[in-house]
Amino acid sequence: GSGDGQGQILQRFPEKDWEDNPFPQGIELFCQPSGWQLFPEMNPPSFFVAVLTDINSERHYCACFTFWEPLDTTQAQSHPRNGEEEEEEEEPSSPVQPTQLFAPKSLVLVSRLDHAEVFRNSLGLIYTIYVDGMSVPLESVVGNLLTCTIPITGGAQ
Repeated sequence: GSGDGQGQILQRFPEKDWEDNPFPQGIELFCQPSGWQLFPEMNPPSFFVAVLTDINSERHYCACFTFWEPLDTTQAQSHPRNGEEEEEEEEPSSPVQPTQLFAPKSLVLVSRLDHAEVFRNSLGLIYTIYVDGMSVPLESVVGNLLTCTIPITGGAQ
């Protein structure tokens, strides 16, 4: 089979839409314009920024950082390809080892501001924390990246 699949949103921040900035519908399709496919080799991480324009002609800058994760063979076999169930025809003493497959995973940042380098650095930091297996909750990382304190002129820091 081709290994084609569909994207799935695993986690999002904020969890609920903001009235003035709704969550872009179909963002999982946007992240992988060529489709969600499994590959026999791990591709290098990639980054791109595209501009989506909403119904009110407002721009939304979508930064997408995609990396590849190994898929265990039981997980790969449990996903039918091309929407069809696969027939199980396994030989009990088959000497052929199953091929390692890699699946794309994307981190996406949507903003009304055009700051591609900041987006790349922020998503790169989240990726590094995830890959290194640090025990920092993702919610804390995102909160710290999005929060800044602006001192009052002439006041205390």
